[in-house]
Amino acid sequence: MSGRSHTMMTLFEWSIPGGVILLVLVAVFELWREKRRKRTGKRLSATYVDEVTATFYGTKRMELNHRDSVEMLREVDADGAPPRFGVDLDRGTVVVRPDAPRSGTADGHSALR
Repeated sequence: MSGRSHTMMTLFEWSIPGGVILLVLVAVFELWREKRRKRTGKRLSATYVDEVTATFYGTKRMELNHRDSVEMLREVDADGAPPRFGVDLDRGTVVVRPDAPRSGTADGHSALR
């Protein structure tokens, strides 16, 4: 075996353990940085793990694509009647609205029981 092929084989053998060691170092650095600056958001190490997992599992790729598409959607409350429950954290109150009377009898109860 020549020296060059031996070097290439050694690099190939160390690619996965080296990647794991690099991932651990990046994760430790991100935790240290997050504690220091109170940074939020998705970590680089989490993205790395997701992408490596998606390389080996096709369902993970579908999950990541779905997650990306859901992030693009806007959250809109349903139009129509006001919500039945409401919580005001500033005042410490909870509002509960009773159900509207159902059609049937005058007291709101159905004639069929």
